[in-house]
Amino acid sequence: MPHLVVLYTNNLDREVDMNRFCRRMADTMLAARDEAGAQVFPTGGTRVFAMPAAYFAVADGQRDYAFLYLNLRMGRGRSELVRTRVGEALLAAAKDELAEVFARRLLGVTLQVDQGDESYGAKHSNIHPLFSKG
Repeated sequence: MPHLVVLYTNNLDREVDMNRFCRRMADTMLAARDEAGAQVFPTGGTRVFAMPAAYFAVADGQRDYAFLYLNLRMGRGRSELVRTRVGEALLAAAKDELAEVFARRLLGVTLQVDQGDESYGAKHSNIHPLFSKG
């Protein structure tokens, strides 16, 4: 964790390079720092996934609307200030990455940041050790 899941209307597939968008979001997450200047998210645990919605209905359906829903889920322990800063940074990066699309079409973006209160959580990875110090 953290995981950023991007759910989007599939009419954006021909207009947005989702691999590039995901990389930009991941890089934004990795650049986040807390109040002490420490990296907020572990490099090996940062993941961004994008999935097109094959079926969707947006607004009144009278136009070719498009939509992205970004949901960042992170474990507990980050301050409200950090969560807000990360959310603002992700939204700014998304708006920048999508600026040309906004100029051409009707598009909505929602970003939600959730902090985990898992009743059960488990991890198994051989990625984390690649970025461990020591």
